[in-house]
Amino acid sequence: MILSFVIPLYNEAPRIRNSAREIVSFRKSLPYPSEWIFVDDGSTDDTELIARQELGAMPYRWIKLGTNQGKGRAVQAGVLETQGDFVFFADADLSTPLAEYESLLKAMQNGSDLAIGSRGLPDSKVLVHQNWVREMMGKGFNRIATLFTFKGIRDSQCGFKGFRKEAAKRLFSLQKITRFSFDAELIFLAQRLGLRISEIPVTWVNSEQSKVRMIQDSFNMLVDLIRIRWLHRDLR
Repeated sequence: MILSFVIPLYNEAPRIRNSAREIVSFRKSLPYPSEWIFVDDGSTDDTELIARQELGAMPYRWIKLGTNQGKGRAVQAGVLETQGDFVFFADADLSTPLAEYESLLKAMQNGSDLAIGSRGLPDSKVLVHQNWVREMMGKGFNRIATLFTFKGIRDSQCGFKGFRKEAAKRLFSLQKITRFSFDAELIFLAQRLGLRISEIPVTWVNSEQSKVRMIQDSFNMLVDLIRIRWLHRDLR
């Protein structure tokens, strides 16, 4: 069994040093072979230099997108290059500890095609919350998403998800949303295709260096929610 991990990056110089060190340590502790793919979404700072310094001799692949295309596009580019039996993606700040992969992997070994980390379940552990405005906006987004896009999911936007290989290739080959609403699109596609989804409670620690702009990105995300059904109107 091989595990694949995809880490999207965009101007992560302030925090990639600690994350890279944690990744190196975590990889050594894994009981399974793993591949690591880092996708640099057109960073203009020292993200690549610092990451390569800290990753050192650890085997990994580095994909560089020429311009900033969005988190969704970065994750898609990485996932489509994976070869593992189970594919995970995680935010560069590691707000959800990588060790949480075990719960997602167990769900997939028990039959789920897609396992999504969630901050919205009774057993979820949110150790450091977002400020109340961001938290309320996130909950509001999920409520709207359940009206327009998917059903029964408490938290679509937690940046920690796992996929069986076949599901990953199928979903990401269909993905059209390139920015933050891509998570909602993946869940929509999975439900439309009849894939088995598990929502798994995870530990989560907010990072104050969020890339989400509250006004502009929130508006664009809502527009994308409405677009998703139209973009996949021919999917049965």
